[in-house]
Amino acid sequence: MSHDEGHIMSTSEKLVRMANQIAAFFHSKPRQEGIAGVAEHINKFWEPRMRRQLFEMLDKGGEGFNELVIAAAPRIKRPAAPEGAGCSVNAKAETAAASQK
Repeated sequence: MSHDEGHIMSTSEKLVRMANQIAAFFHSKPRQEGIAGVAEHINKFWEPRMRRQLFEMLDKGGEGFNELVIAAAPRIKRPAAPEGAGCSVNAKAETAAASQK
């Protein structure tokens, strides 16, 4: 494998590369078996943080992903958002106040 000299892969690039390697392995299988295999592998071996980033990228259009990865996405377990993600301090306070009423 060769890389452009001086090019350092980002985490996103690494995830695309890993997902595409899994898909390449399963391309030799019948399509439905390949889709199931990609999803099963990612569900078994990718930690929630990796799957969360995978879905962030897929939700933005999935650029660079093998089509088998995209087809497997509905079968991949989508992790919950990290605690407090997208929730401001004021929104948390308002929610707490509303629950006390």
